[in-house]
Amino acid sequence: MINLNVNGQSVDIDASPETPLLWALRDELQLTGTRFGCGAGMCGACTVHIDGEARFACQTRIGDVGEGRITTIEGLHPEGDHAVQRAWIAEQVPQCGYCQSGQIMRAAALLARTPNPSRQEILDEMSANLCRCGTYPRIIRAIERAAQEG
Repeated sequence: MINLNVNGQSVDIDASPETPLLWALRDELQLTGTRFGCGAGMCGACTVHIDGEARFACQTRIGDVGEGRITTIEGLHPEGDHAVQRAWIAEQVPQCGYCQSGQIMRAAALLARTPNPSRQEILDEMSANLCRCGTYPRIIRAIERAAQEG
């Protein structure tokens, strides 16, 4: 058994320490907002926070999380009312929507660390996450809006 802190709750996972966090979240805890995209840490669809830092859940083994606080898209805000989530809606960011939970999680980590990022800081941070639909201009506008609204 491995104990994890997920969205503020202590949970026990009956899995090998080598199990990717992505599969523990999706298969064991039914937190399916964290998406499987590539499995190689190249797309960002699986982005979660560990102690507030954006991390690829597909590349993070549950045995390596330790006492770290894991936050998924489901735990970002209890009512889905985080500034980034509101900005995503206002800017109509999603097209297909598949990558959006990872995009939102990376953007939220950026704003927690850098409340008023420059456009270049946004571009640099968000380059780790891919959007196959190409909604990058809306993603950037949403992050800028969320920074203004705080």
